[in-house]
Amino acid sequence: MNRPAKEIPAVLQPEQGRAEKPERDRARVLLVDDDEPNLLAVATVLEDLGEVVLARSGDEALRHLLKGEFAVILLDVYMPGMDGYETAQIIRNRDQTKGIPIVFLSAVNKEAEHQLRGYAMGAVDYVFKPVDPMILRSKVAVFVELFEKTKEVERKARHEQALLDANLRANAERLKAEQELRRAEQRQAAIIQSLPMVLYLEPIDAAQRAPTYVSGDLEAICGFSLEQVQSEPTIWVERLHPDDRNRVLAALEARRKSGRSSIEYRWHCADGSYKHFLDQAVLLRDADGKPVEFAGTLTDITEQRSLESQLVQAQKLDAIGKLTGGIAHDFNNLLAAVIGGLTLLERRGTLEDEQQRILGMAKRAAEQGSELVRRLLAFARRQRLQPHTIDLTALHEAVSDLLTHTLGGLVNVEWHIGDATWMVFADQAQLELALLNLIINARDAMPEGGTVTILAENQKLANVGPPGLEPGEYVRIEVTDTGSGISPDHLEKVMEPFFTTKDVGKGSGLGLSMVYGFAKQSDGAFRLESELGKGTTAELWLPRAPEAVVADAVELVEPEGHQLRALKVLLIDDHAEVRNMTAAILEDGGHAVVQADNGVEALAIIDKRDGDFDLLITDYAMPHLSGTDFLREAQKSHPAVPALMITGYAETDMINHRPAGVEMLLKPFTPATLEAAIARACGAETITIR
Repeated sequence: MNRPAKEIPAVLQPEQGRAEKPERDRARVLLVDDDEPNLLAVATVLEDLGEVVLARSGDEALRHLLKGEFAVILLDVYMPGMDGYETAQIIRNRDQTKGIPIVFLSAVNKEAEHQLRGYAMGAVDYVFKPVDPMILRSKVAVFVELFEKTKEVERKARHEQALLDANLRANAERLKAEQELRRAEQRQAAIIQSLPMVLYLEPIDAAQRAPTYVSGDLEAICGFSLEQVQSEPTIWVERLHPDDRNRVLAALEARRKSGRSSIEYRWHCADGSYKHFLDQAVLLRDADGKPVEFAGTLTDITEQRSLESQLVQAQKLDAIGKLTGGIAHDFNNLLAAVIGGLTLLERRGTLEDEQQRILGMAKRAAEQGSELVRRLLAFARRQRLQPHTIDLTALHEAVSDLLTHTLGGLVNVEWHIGDATWMVFADQAQLELALLNLIINARDAMPEGGTVTILAENQKLANVGPPGLEPGEYVRIEVTDTGSGISPDHLEKVMEPFFTTKDVGKGSGLGLSMVYGFAKQSDGAFRLESELGKGTTAELWLPRAPEAVVADAVELVEPEGHQLRALKVLLIDDHAEVRNMTAAILEDGGHAVVQADNGVEALAIIDKRDGDFDLLITDYAMPHLSGTDFLREAQKSHPAVPALMITGYAETDMINHRPAGVEMLLKPFTPATLEAAIARACGAETITIR
């Protein structure tokens, strides 16, 4: 049993009358013992030597050691849990505590082998219990005094160093050599802030730009050495891009007054290419404030500007795509009304030959408009694709047949598709059209003839590839010509809708934009590389077809020899002309039609008539409540009523997330395609044999 804390062995009573040191200067002594009376007794003996910190276990001692420094550790050997030997070993293994002296306290095991073990564990001394206060104080006082003297030496060293530094700084201000050193330090600071790049020093009053000092590989950046630049002072001005020259020279003149400049420009390098440089400089002054020279950096930011240009181009094409998709949707609504109206006129009236000819011309014009819209939707990535596995060898034969009477005798086409080339997963009709566009563009770029090379290669991407491509397996189809090439200014615009470099009347400007949209919608990529006078290479990246592919598109086949029974139809479309024309077509087919111009009104009609309809036909894009949301609400109360959704464009999200069992029909449509869609939506029971 432990003795009460107030009982202190007589042998450990402290001496009287000892002066204590100020608290802020006192060393700290860590006392570790699981016996509370011993802790208090020893602490009383040592309290005037320093601040005594008590720990009742090895774990508690280690926690104290993490919080500060100690002059000495008094460590009891035998403690429950972690004993003194283990604690000492951990202390010695830690870098921050291995230098603190350890004195073991022990009431047993005074044999030599136990003492040797203690010394092996890192102890510097042994004190055996019962402890003699004088001996204990003497031993601890030695370590405390050593600790305090060490700290005093460190304080004096810091103080002396501070005085020495101050003295050196004072002398530096008066010595010319130190003035030069400070200028060198300014240069070094500029270099450190500007790395990695070429650094230069340039006279402030030089008539032409000719640096006196260059740090870095100037020749690797621009192709010219420092000696060449210094020997030809006009080379820098002469090789500025003509569009940048006046602006740059004006900025350099302005820096004489402002003392600093930051200019970006294009410069004609030795290899014939233009690079984008960021040229920044600051004015250096001497100790008297007199301007001396410019210190600057020259950074090659060509790659950065190229990436920024690609990003801006992608964002621009995306924005144009969204705008184009919206316009195409509106055009499809108009065309649906026009084509439907012309078809009704043809059905209802008996026309003379001349009237029939005029009506046919109008229908063909409307159909040409529909084809134009399909190309716009291809660019906007809102066309409805029917992807499946495509063998490029078979595709080669199909495209070659289409090109037989198109290319003429001056252009030769070479195909390089190996037997090991993977199959691709895409819409075959759109891929054929994309290749035709690329090959015809190549032909037009070679009016005097030449060779068009089509190459297909397998590509495995881990994390590097054209922008926007995810890692995976692709087939890269490359179409290369030896024609006139495309200028850099036009190269960024050729994929925009209606932009063309061809003469008026020789191109719609939709070919490359369609290819771009098709590639993106197919989870692939499209990019162009061209050089004036040497030719153009177009790369079409398409995903490899998986081992097993199930086509998710249904071929639109018009029923022949059948007609639909009369149906009760609820028709919803916010576009009045399209709604009225669709209703007229349905009524001509013998159906009873109820119209609504929005989803909310349609839901009210359904509830009022208790779902007494054979078919719901709704537009997709409507304000407030879309066609998808309307059908979901309608199916909650009347799930048995079939539905048909009509849309001006087929977005992937719309197709994938439309309610189950809902058939789709794209605008513009004919009465025959509308009846075919109704038959698919309602099933065989709606068809009666003629």
